[in-house]
Amino acid sequence: MKISRIETFSTQDVGFVRVTAEDGAEGWGQVSTYHSDISSLILHRQITPWALGHDCADIAGIVDLIPEKEHKFPGSHLFRAIGGLDTALWDMAGKRAGKSVCELLGGTPGRLRAYASSMKRDITPEQEAARFLRLRDTLGFDAFKFRVAAEFGHDVDEWPGRSEAIVPTVRKALGDKVALMVDANSGFSPKRAIEVGRMLEDNGVCHFEEPCTYWELEQTKEVRDALSLDVTGGEQDCYMPIWRHMIEMGAVDIIQPDVCYLGGMVRTMRVAAMGAAAGLPCTPHSANLSLVTLFTMHLLRAIPNAGDYLELSIEEADYYPWQYGLYRKSPYDVVDGHVMVSAEPGWGVEISPDWLAKAQYHVSSLEA
Repeated sequence: MKISRIETFSTQDVGFVRVTAEDGAEGWGQVSTYHSDISSLILHRQITPWALGHDCADIAGIVDLIPEKEHKFPGSHLFRAIGGLDTALWDMAGKRAGKSVCELLGGTPGRLRAYASSMKRDITPEQEAARFLRLRDTLGFDAFKFRVAAEFGHDVDEWPGRSEAIVPTVRKALGDKVALMVDANSGFSPKRAIEVGRMLEDNGVCHFEEPCTYWELEQTKEVRDALSLDVTGGEQDCYMPIWRHMIEMGAVDIIQPDVCYLGGMVRTMRVAAMGAAAGLPCTPHSANLSLVTLFTMHLLRAIPNAGDYLELSIEEADYYPWQYGLYRKSPYDVVDGHVMVSAEPGWGVEISPDWLAKAQYHVSSLEA
């Protein structure tokens, strides 16, 4: 059955994609968050010419064809747009088969342990520890990630001494029975990252994410080689040769692809398989409550090298106002620190009609 229509509903922050087949079957997906209105336009300009009329079931074929046809434009936005098509086609395939996407990928629905992921740097150590305690006591989280450094801070902290203060403060408040992770967002030089890493090890932190400028893989490897805790990364990377190089050179202990940045499920499954062959766990980046987290949930229930946790944003409307009101019913209910991958066909979620009605709308079709 051929693809006959592709529609996008987007804002600057998030964009949903509906793909319709000749027989009227539909599937919903999402281009990457952040500048989603641009990614949606790229989808209509550079993706739909090759996708319309293509076999709906040949997801890998169309995902591989588009970068070849658009080889003059090998940038991140192309893959962010391709991901919208890929994820919509997986939803359609699941609905046709009466199975969840995770089952189509070879997995089973069920529970996933989540870690509470903080995006904030404009928060004191004491405030961060207090909200983690509330989340532990109300929702049962037993793993947390928070921010150190300043984003691309070149060894300058968000304010002087914040990194050294927040790590022991959070550990003391939460005790030794929870897992702690930190994210530096490319904030440190290798020398400074190693210094901070020693302090993290002393406080039982198990995961040090993106310690150095992410495209300087040798810097990340230098930090990994010097420390005993897990050094992690990869969320920003969308090129397969970079992923192969990262894994082969031993730059990280845990790989962290982002389903939407990377270009959808087909490409992310390939990266996860590279990691599995090298003995590396896969703990994807899913730092907001758009569909990227749901895609990641299905992925983690299907791959053999799934990491210990799902990243789950804890930011409320004062920080990410756009990630609320997206669905008729949220797929991210937390019970005892876990979320549930449902057995509903496809992604098992319905986008809010009220949200769709307010979004920018574009359509491409075979009839046009």
